[in-house]
Amino acid sequence: MNASTEPALPAPPDPATARIAVIGLGYVGLPLAVEFAGSNPVLGFDINTERVAELREGNDRTLEVPNDSLRAALDGRLALSADPADLAGTDVFIVTVPTPIDTFRRPDLGPLESASHLVGAALRPGAVVVYESTVYPGATEEVCAPILAAESGLELNVGFWLGYSPERINPGDHAHRLPDILKVTSGSTPAAADFVDALYARVITAGTHKASSIRVAEAAKVIENTQRDVNIALINELAVLFNTLGIDTTEVLEAAGTKWNFLGFRPGLVGGHCIGVDPYYLTHKAQEVGHHPEVILAGRRINDRMGGYVAEQTVRALAQARRHVAGARVLVLGLAFKENCPDLRNTRVVDIVAELGRFGVEVDVLDPWVDAKEAEMEYGITLVDSRQMPTGTYDAVVLAVAHEQFTDPGFDVRAWLAEDGLVYDVKGALPAGVADARL
Repeated sequence: MNASTEPALPAPPDPATARIAVIGLGYVGLPLAVEFAGSNPVLGFDINTERVAELREGNDRTLEVPNDSLRAALDGRLALSADPADLAGTDVFIVTVPTPIDTFRRPDLGPLESASHLVGAALRPGAVVVYESTVYPGATEEVCAPILAAESGLELNVGFWLGYSPERINPGDHAHRLPDILKVTSGSTPAAADFVDALYARVITAGTHKASSIRVAEAAKVIENTQRDVNIALINELAVLFNTLGIDTTEVLEAAGTKWNFLGFRPGLVGGHCIGVDPYYLTHKAQEVGHHPEVILAGRRINDRMGGYVAEQTVRALAQARRHVAGARVLVLGLAFKENCPDLRNTRVVDIVAELGRFGVEVDVLDPWVDAKEAEMEYGITLVDSRQMPTGTYDAVVLAVAHEQFTDPGFDVRAWLAEDGLVYDVKGALPAGVADARL
């Protein structure tokens, strides 16, 4: 059937009464489930039974949804489950599972494929499946749709519809919440696109942008973070250059920033679930069709080596201060991938820790935002407790993440240092004169 021809489908669900299932209750899925539960019956589904149990108690350790808002939703239209049988009778499935990369930096579609098998088994005629996970252009229709069809026995655009509306959650950002961020929508047919757009318009007060196709929406999402990655890579390369020239990068950027159209990017570590991952989805697709994406891959190489560079600069500073590097004690402030957020996904602070370890440095890591068990499980890093740390014991302190606790005027970062110890400010967040060196 021609995709541009309206199929003879069962009547689509009414957006006002549609029963919605959100698959994956992480940083993206949980806020979405809570928001939709303000007007629709919603089932929040996750295969992690511990996560579901935690949320049923009204506690969200990601801090993306205030606990009072979560509990209010649970008292209303939101139900939570880890049982696939509970997906029966769903009108709209919204898939928000992670799309990571493997050890070879290739797209790992395993979670997306597993979610598609799960949804396909529960799919009924006339249902709509919307994906929010970041993918390369074409993945939703080329990878997910065939799984849905095979599991359900239904044909795309004949038995069910498909939609894509990429997530734009910014973990830890309480100024830009889900309803306040304009949403891109799309569908496998004009009717599907209209339905998906109308559904999200119910909860997104900032408005929606209906793309002409799923592939356009997929491409728009993946280049949002690729653009940021490339721009940060440029500034990181400039920071390395200016350090070599003995010029303060922060001062250079402040001076250049006085021009009205200068973009305000800063050097730093590029981790997290999006910026450090999404470009590899685009480069994978580019190489698949025979195009070598030179600029994107160059940016990735620069950003991926910045943790090692920070460690090397710290070691250089120790050596110049005539301190023994092997056996030196260094305190790293922050482990999360960004400030004021417990999110550890793809944090590049671990590169600093690992590289310092290779120089024989003894490294402690302090992060009041991060769950200590998760840090141990994911990275084998045992966090220290500030209440049990003696002051004046470290040869260097590295501010890796600018948590509010570390940048508060009352926080004395130099109190942790031994006499003539060094402070390296990765984020350029400390007041002038506090840091001995910065990126």
